[in-house]
Formats: sequence, structure tokens, C-alpha cells
Amino acid sequence: MGKQKQQVISRFFAPKPKINDSSTPPTAPPSSSSPISSPKISATVSFSPAKRKLLSSHLTSSPKRPKLSPHTQNPIPTPSVHQKFLEKLLEPSPGIPQPSSTQSSIPKKYTPLEQQVLDLKNKYPDVLLMIEVGYKYRFFGEDAEIAARVLRIYAHMDHNFMTASVPTFRLNVHVRRLVSAGYKVGVVKQTETAAIKAHGDNKTGPFCRGLSALYTKATMEAAQDVGGREEGCGGESNYLCCVVDKSVLLENADRGFDTRIGFIGVEISTGDVVYSEFDDVFLRSGLEAVVLSLSPAELLLGDPLSKQTEKLLLTYAGHYSNVRVERASRDCFNDGGALAEVMSLYENMAEAKAEDSEKEVGWTEHGNNHLDIEGIMNMPDLAMQALALTIRHLKQFRLEKILCLGASFRTFSSNMEMNLSANTLQQLEVLRNNSNGLESGSLLHVMNYTLTVSGSRLLRHWVTHPLCDRNMISARLDAVSEIAESVGSYRASQNVGSIDEENSDVAIVQPDFYSLLSTVLTNLGRSPDIQRGITRIFHRTATASEFISVIQAILHAGKQFQQLHAEDEHNNKKVRAKTVRSVLLKKLIFTVSSSSVVGNAVKLLSTLNKEAAERGDLANLIVIHNDQFQGVASSRKAVQLAKEKLDSLICLYRKQLKMHNLEFMSVSGNTHLIELPADVRVPVNWVKVNSTKKTTRYHPPEVLTALDQLSLANEELMVISRAAWDNFLRGFEKYYAEFQAVVQALAALDCLHSLACLSKNKNYVRPVFVDDSEPVQIHISSGHHPVLETILQDSFVPNDTHLHADGEHCQIVTGPNMGGKSCYIRQVGLIAMMAQHHQ
Repeated sequence: MGKQKQQVISRFFAPKPKINDSSTPPTAPPSSSSPISSPKISATVSFSPAKRKLLSSHLTSSPKRPKLSPHTQNPIPTPSVHQKFLEKLLEPSPGIPQPSSTQSSIPKKYTPLEQQVLDLKNKYPDVLLMIEVGYKYRFFGEDAEIAARVLRIYAHMDHNFMTASVPTFRLNVHVRRLVSAGYKVGVVKQTETAAIKAHGDNKTGPFCRGLSALYTKATMEAAQDVGGREEGCGGESNYLCCVVDKSVLLENADRGFDTRIGFIGVEISTGDVVYSEFDDVFLRSGLEAVVLSLSPAELLLGDPLSKQTEKLLLTYAGHYSNVRVERASRDCFNDGGALAEVMSLYENMAEAKAEDSEKEVGWTEHGNNHLDIEGIMNMPDLAMQALALTIRHLKQFRLEKILCLGASFRTFSSNMEMNLSANTLQQLEVLRNNSNGLESGSLLHVMNYTLTVSGSRLLRHWVTHPLCDRNMISARLDAVSEIAESVGSYRASQNVGSIDEENSDVAIVQPDFYSLLSTVLTNLGRSPDIQRGITRIFHRTATASEFISVIQAILHAGKQFQQLHAEDEHNNKKVRAKTVRSVLLKKLIFTVSSSSVVGNAVKLLSTLNKEAAERGDLANLIVIHNDQFQGVASSRKAVQLAKEKLDSLICLYRKQLKMHNLEFMSVSGNTHLIELPADVRVPVNWVKVNSTKKTTRYHPPEVLTALDQLSLANEELMVISRAAWDNFLRGFEKYYAEFQAVVQALAALDCLHSLACLSKNKNYVRPVFVDDSEPVQIHISSGHHPVLETILQDSFVPNDTHLHADGEHCQIVTGPNMGGKSCYIRQVGLIAMMAQHHQ
């Protein structure tokens, strides 16, 4: 093989051979005495009128449209130098005769693996497949060419297909790179092991393989094997947004609306679902505000869409955005089919939940499920169509259950929050700066002092949705003020609670609130993303070590916050915590530290072996309690019996060989070897494994049989242990709502802590809101632009603003260019926004 390849490479770099033409007389070789001159080149070219006309029409015709990729629907780029080299390297030599047309018509003979690849590609034509073959994941055909270009790996010809490969332990890295490039990636795994295959009906055939997982941008963090691991990834939200519309020009022509839009935004990794249905104008400003606020990673377009809606969405998902776009037909949802599709899924989930639930669950869960169904049935028609399309889309990823049992539905706009337009978000640079489009230099970047990833995501929502309800604003301001006061009066020592003489004179020692809050949030910041971790547990895609780390983080936070409120179990009386006064803070703290949450966390952790989880030892992960997991217990016993039977064989060989000190040994991964001197004679049926000059190592036939039985028992134990782990995760569904509320409360505490730190560092003051009976007014003394103040440091000059509905209700701002007019106007808007959600 090496010699043949060397010939091909040398042929590529060798000069092209001269072709002798019979019509041209051969030229005489130049004499040695004559000087070297350039060879004479003569050629005769003639065109017929028909060929000339065809050539002219070909040259003047429009250029060919580029070929589109079946994966991303983007034009395939021109081949790189590497690809041209491969094509040149793999082209047949001129001396090798080309196959005739009769030979090319003969059907190709595919290997069993290649036939599996063809069947999989026919079943999943739009998916880039990574197929497990031994210790590698291999790409075939066009997928190999794409992988070679994106992953910078080598592709070569193997039998009938181009192929490329990556090692199995690098699956996480390579899948993320392919998904980031905009591809839908499918991982095909071997569904049987070598030991099970040897004892099954498929002894001589190829390994059975099947699609185990699909990955896209919106589903990456919730998916199995690759989600929730990469450092620095997954901080931002990855919404999947489904958009549908219909024309309402005749109905709302007098109001300027021409289209009604319905959308669903799903963050699969957190369970957050945003929906809305609204009338929009020709420029689609309402839809633009939704897209800018959510920043979706994937768009699902419900065909047919109006031209303006499609144009806006495709502009957002431009070539440099790496936003993936997929289309889905909604023709079947015209006559109430969307509601039927959603209800059928909910009914199936309710039936499956009733079958799998344990007896102690009772009727509570089913009642909550009915409440969810009632809320879904009240959704508008277009939003319902978008939800049905999203459910159908997520079924291929096996992640649709989050929309039925674990999602927190909320409307995009409500009476309690402001709905900022896209123009406001851009002009005030709320999320991105206008110079380079990055978060640095925006209002969100200046306000973000959060310590956890989930808190950072929630703060983004708070900044883009200022509160409108005065009571909610006051509650949040009270919480921020109390934390800010605790920051100022921070003490390392503990505070001693006062004694309530009327309530049994109970005294408790309570820690400083700010110290405790900052400690809990700092520890959570060092832990994995608990919000996505809880949802991955719900999806049954979390690993054992991830499960333990997430539940331990929640348990630690709950126990820490329990120090702020004590309960006297003997007298059955509660001692009110004097440390926390804010109603909002009390509500959040009691949600995190409730006895139910702490008890359930301890119960779940007691079922798992932490050391086995850290080693990735799935066989010893489950701790057997009472009558639970009896299948795992019996399989472990079978493995133990197989080991004992194998170890007991050494007594037989000691008697047979009359060597009382004979022991089994292991060399280079080969276990239970019998090492004997080279001159010792052994039975003919003993298998020689390896040898040295003085010794020879054997496997007796009884040992081979016992090793085979042990290997089979270990494989069966792994299958049963994997099923038991899946059932354990399935049982987490009844705790998911409670733990999700805890995670949301911790995120809210992180946001309040962030706003308090901002207030203390910037010397912000608490705003005062006038009563509803008083005229509208705004008074700002020594106002600062929150973003420019950070950039300019001490160079910023403060400004006052005084407007009153009954007095000076308008100001005309004049001045030279670059004099600060727009800065002053934006400053007033930003201060008003910040006042309505924190300061």
C-alpha cells in the first residue's frame, strides 16, 4: 500500500508527459552545439458555426446558481486548496485505463457497514451523521467532506465513500464545533456490545447501530453526552423561536396593521416558554422587538409566511449570525388541528405519568396537569399553531416532554411589565452597543454584578422588561435597599437575635445576612449551571456526577439559608427572623430553604454512590435500599458468582500440575493467566497467550469459558444498571417543579444582590414614585449617564432634569455637534428605566 501511494504522489509532482500527435511530425532533438531555445508551439484550432454559436451563448449566459447544502440550505463554498489537492491526488493515472460505460453501469458492491450508512442517510437526509465504529466516530460521503472542512481533519477515500474520523472521547468538542457552524448533527451508536453480540443471533453480521441523539444549537445544552460540560459555554440563552402569521389587512386596515403574528420561544435547557400573539405593521416592528429581546439561536418558520415576516427573520439569521433556520408546514393545522396535536401529546404524557408514578404521588400531580391543560387551551390560535409545530419539531430530539410537564409558560408582554420596542433597545444600547454590537458598553453590561449563570439570564429579562406595577416596584426596591444596607454594615461576626418574651423566650444566633447571601451565591457560581442541570435531569440526559453536584449545590444553599429562620421542634413554635425585613426576600429565602426541598434532596442523594459517580462506574452507582432495584442486585450477584467461579479454578490447576503455590496473573490486560516454565508440559487444549525465554503463559479452556461468562454477566449488569439509572431519573419528575422554583428563587436573589452591589458602588439613590392622583412628573438631580459615566470616569458632568405635566412639560435641547444632546436625552430614558426595576 505504501509503495502504491508513493507512486501516486510522485506522479502528482512529476512533470506532465509529452503527448505525441500522429498528425504533427516529431521535431528533431536539438544538437548539443546549438544554444537552448524555447520550443516551438504550433496548434490549429477550428470552430464550426454551430460550435461558435454555442460557445458565444455559453459565455454570455447568466452564471450558474451555486449548489445549496442539504444541511443548512446555504451555498456550498468553492473548494479549498486542500480539497483540490485531494481531488488531484485521487484522480486516476493517465496510464490506467478508465472503466467503460458498460462497466460503470454495474451496481457497486457495498460492505455491510456501507449499507448501514446508506440506510441511515436515506432515513435522515438533512442530518450530518457521526457513526460509531469501534473507538472512533466516522463520517461518510458528503458528511466527511463537511467534517474535514469544519473540523480541520483529513478525509480520504475508503471503498466507495470518502471518510473521516474523530476519537470517541472527543465527541463533546467536535459536536459543538459542527453545531456552531449551523449543522444538525446526529450521533449513531452501536446498540450492542461485543460480548452480547457473540452470544446473540447476530454473530457474523455487523454491529447493530441506531440514531441515539440529535444536536442543534437550541437543544445542545439539554442533550445527552455533550451538554453542560464545556467550560465557558452555555451562559447565554439559546431560544428556539417558532413564528407563524396570517394576513388581517381587511380587518385592521384603519389601524395600520396588516398581519397577525403568533410565536413560541422555548429555552429547552431551562424550561422557559414565552408565547404571544399580536397585530404587527408592515415593517414588523413588534416581531423585531421579540427577536432582539430573546436573541434566538434557532428559527422555526411555519410555512406559509408573508414576505415581510420571512424577510425580517432571514435578515436576522444572516450568514454571519450562525442562526439556524428550519421550515415546517402548518397546512394540517388550519381547521383546529393544532389544538388536537397538543392535546394528544398532553394526554399521552398524562397516561405515561400515571403508569410510571409511584403510589405515594397521589392525585396532586394529576390535578396540576389538568390546570396546565386548561391554560394551554386558552392560548390564541396562532400561538397554538406555533406550539404544535414546536412540539412536532422537538419530538425528533425526544425533548418534547418539557412543554408538557416541566415548562413555565409566560406571555411576552403583560400588564405588569413594559414591552420595549426594538428601536428603544437599539438606541439606548440596552443589550448591545452600537459601535461593534457587543455586550460590552451596554446598559446590561454595566448593571451585571451577578455571580451565577442563571442570575445573569434573569437579569437580562429584568433589564429589558421594566416593571409597571407600583407594588412590585416597591417590593423589589425594599429588597435591594435592605441588601445594600447590609453591604454597608457588613460584619464578620454573627448577630444575636432578640428575645421575644411573649413567645416562650426563645433566643437564636443568626449570621449576617449579606455575608451569608454572598457566600451562597459565590459557591453557586463555582458550581455547574444548576438551572440547566435541573432541566437536564428532567430530560434524563444528565450524568450521575452532574446530578450529584447540582442536587448538592441546592441542598447546601437550602441548609445555609435555614440559619436565617429557626424552628423549635419540641414546642412546635417558629422564631421569626429579625435579620430579614423585606417581604420579597423572606418569600425567596423560605422557598430555597423549605424543609421539603432539603428532605427531598437528602433522599435523592442517599440513593447514589458518590465515589462510583465520580469514577463513572454505572454498575455500582445505585445504592440498594429495601426492595428497590432488585434487578440490579441480582445482576451484581450474578457477576460476583461468575468471579468466584473463575477464581476457584486455580485449585483445579494446582492439583493437576501439582504446584501448591500456583496463582493467576495478569499481563498487558490479559487476566487469569497461568505462567509456567517453558519446559513444563501442559494439555494440548490449553491456549498459549504469550511467552518469554524462560516462561510461557496459558489460558486453559475452563478459564476461557469462565471469562466469557463473566464478560457476558458484566455486560448484562451494565444494561440493567443503565435502565435503573434511567428509571431513577424518570422518578425525578415529581420533584422537578419544586426544585425549579428553588432555582428561580436563587436566580432572583442573585439579581437583587447584583443590583444592591451596583447601587452601593455607584452611590445610586432610591427613587420616589408619586401617587396616581398627582400629575406626571420627573425630577432628576445630578443625573449621570450610567454607561458613559463608567467610560469617562471623572470627566462626566452631571445634569438635572425637571419635567411636570402642569408646568414645564417640554424641553428643547440645543447645542453644537458632539455637544452631548443625544447623551442627555438617552440619560433621562435610561435613568427612568433603571428606576422601574431596581434603583
